[in-house]
Amino acid sequence: MANILRFFMAPDDEVAFFRFLERHVLEVYPRRVPQDWTPFRATQENLPHVPPEDVYLVASDIGPALVDKVKRGPDKGAWRIDEVRSPVIFLERSRFNEEGELLNGQMWAELEVTAQTGRRDAAPDRFRRLYLEVEEYVKKTFRKGEPKGFLVGPKAARLFKEGLVLRDSAFRGGTVAPYK
Repeated sequence: MANILRFFMAPDDEVAFFRFLERHVLEVYPRRVPQDWTPFRATQENLPHVPPEDVYLVASDIGPALVDKVKRGPDKGAWRIDEVRSPVIFLERSRFNEEGELLNGQMWAELEVTAQTGRRDAAPDRFRRLYLEVEEYVKKTFRKGEPKGFLVGPKAARLFKEGLVLRDSAFRGGTVAPYK
């Protein structure tokens, strides 16, 4: 089972998060990698170039991103990153919906040996430490949310007080509030 964090990041929270990531060598890849994609470092300066939807943060100094070609479907011909065998952190960014509500994002990494994923070896210790450091930063900086299981960034919590609605992105998801 993957280590999963669900959170609400306002744009300013995301800037602070990417500023924190600058200390690590993490390259940004979209969920479906076009053949002409050129990876770049996850830094505050590169945040405008990060795709607006889901991305992979590849710890390229620990190991390469293992990819294979998508053979069917609308993404045929694009490359897909093997998230189990590659040292990657999956990041689904928080985004605003049509009503102006902030939908939650999530971050996860596969660290354990599990039968479901087919992973034979645990993640390298360097990658495990890297992910746990990033996870610790989010847990320490963000506030807990109600209902349980959500973390709310400091700026998102301030915007909540000003009237922003925080919405669970699941189908028919409810609202979330920062824990007081």
